Amino acid sequence: MTDTGSAADFGHLPVLAERCLQLLTPALADHPEGRGAVLVDATVGAGGHAEAFLTALPQLRLIGLDRDPGALRIAKDRLAPWGPQVSLVHARYDGIAEAVRRGGLAAPGSVHAVLFDLGVSSMQLDRVQRGFSYAHDAPLDMRMDPGLPLTAADILNDYERDEIADILHRYGEEKFARRIADRIVRQRKTTPFHTSGQLVELLYDAIPAPARRTGGHPAKRTFQALRIAVNDELEVLRRALPAALNLLAVAGRCAVLAYQSLEDRIVKQVFAAASASRTPLDLPVELPGHGAEFRSLTRGAERAGAAEIDHNPRSAAVRLRAVQRIAPPHQVMRRGEQ
Repeated sequence: MTDTGSAADFGHLPVLAERCLQLLTPALADHPEGRGAVLVDATVGAGGHAEAFLTALPQLRLIGLDRDPGALRIAKDRLAPWGPQVSLVHARYDGIAEAVRRGGLAAPGSVHAVLFDLGVSSMQLDRVQRGFSYAHDAPLDMRMDPGLPLTAADILNDYERDEIADILHRYGEEKFARRIADRIVRQRKTTPFHTSGQLVELLYDAIPAPARRTGGHPAKRTFQALRIAVNDELEVLRRALPAALNLLAVAGRCAVLAYQSLEDRIVKQVFAAASASRTPLDLPVELPGHGAEFRSLTRGAERAGAAEIDHNPRSAAVRLRAVQRIAPPHQVMRRGEQ
């Protein structure tokens, strides 16, 4: 698949860009104009957040990752004014440590800030042929990296009924998962699934009318579930967050923008564990080497304000969390060490 165009072609607006700058800049601004500071944009996409940081800190070193080669081509054009300060790497974000090494840095402790902007990007939604959107009839693809073998159509046409129901329930929190899976298996016997329009039509038929009138578009949860399954998004995130935190220097910061509850729950759990003391609760003093390595920079999950939502409706679902490293990684004491 060939991707052409620019970020402007798709109206790409980075979500909560000013707030991300506020949260992460203190870790970068000790260096004049960002010189010597390193930001890893783990989901660089069309380069909106990256451009905002490079504009604010024009000497910043940026390493951008994305699994979508089309997005990387657009980001390359957008970030071209900063030349060799920018390294773009085709990789999933659970490969962040290797991407940092490929970007010319040693890990860990070499990175000052990391940003994740999770989920499907506005650019991917706007490319009708990618099949992410239920608003347009298109091939049932949903691969963020077009080089991956598995598509949404493969799941619908080849997986067992119970596997499909489990995906819809687990990743879409769809309460009619089994009913939908039954309809899918019945229909594919005569008409295999190839387009998003076929699936949307089935979902309108499978979901009872009272449920269709509440909770948004009836296809929303099924499309989310299939996209997550195709791209293994939640497992990738579970691996990526600890790897990213491990890269951070002391005083380094990490911010994550999540757009649905399953992602945000993982972010919350990982950040809470990183910010917790390992000293037993019944001890009155902190044991050396057992204190928290991170502290939270946000009070719970921050949301977009009304003005931003009005300007950029896709920001309505966002949840932003951020942490700062306050201590070096704990060293596990080997037997015999004092």
